[in-house]
Amino acid sequence: MPPFIAGEGGLISYGPNYRDLFQRAANYIDRVLRGTKPNDLPVEVPIKFELVINNSTAKALGLTIPQTLLATADEVIE
Repeated sequence: MPPFIAGEGGLISYGPNYRDLFQRAANYIDRVLRGTKPNDLPVEVPIKFELVINNSTAKALGLTIPQTLLATADEVIE
């Protein structure tokens, strides 16, 4: 699940992997439902991030994305 900005026509998105966040939240909720007190649980922050580039938007804007940046992207939307 890519960050939504590039998926909706934006040029570039860099943000947390939402699927990972949702899975970790479910684990967190499971621990609370099993009796762990919420104040005993650590604060969790995103650890996985994704770089998504919308190449069709770049072409529409007349931009050329460097190959090195395209190679490091987690997803390139054509």
